[in-house]
Amino acid sequence: MKTMKTVFAFACLAVCSTGAIAQAGTSGGPVLLAERGAAQAEREPERRTVPLDAQRERQALRIFLKSVQDQIVSAAEAMPATKYEFIPTEGEFKGVRTFARQVRHLSATNHILAAAALGEEPPADAGDENGPETVRTKAEILDYLNSSFAHLGKAIDARAERHGEGFSDFAFTGE
Repeated sequence: MKTMKTVFAFACLAVCSTGAIAQAGTSGGPVLLAERGAAQAEREPERRTVPLDAQRERQALRIFLKSVQDQIVSAAEAMPATKYEFIPTEGEFKGVRTFARQVRHLSATNHILAAAALGEEPPADAGDENGPETVRTKAEILDYLNSSFAHLGKAIDARAERHGEGFSDFAFTGE
């Protein structure tokens, strides 16, 4: 079970790191962000680390999920339906996904991750992380995206209910 916790934690971290790197728009990527974090940590007074209890763990993961969901869903909603098939043409963009395929990929990956955390088989329509080919319109893609975040929320809630002890490798940094 500890392996599943670690996989879940790293998957969440990877999703957020990708968003942070994309928003930062820096060529330094994760290394530059890590260096900034280390420099900031040196300036801040040392804080003690407190293990999360099940309720605080659940709350922290729910807040984290909502933040990521809000950012991704709002971007998908803001993109005009006519641009969902957009693919960059200038530069080295051979084989990249359309915007629609990228959102479906993210959604399918969310469903696969949630199923793994719940001990379920991954959804058959998630395919090889590309999502169902039948989901094509903006409205259908947004429904699939929102359902994937709901599935992750269900995984968080189920984890808290099944294992009231919380993640032993998660900690809350407080003063």
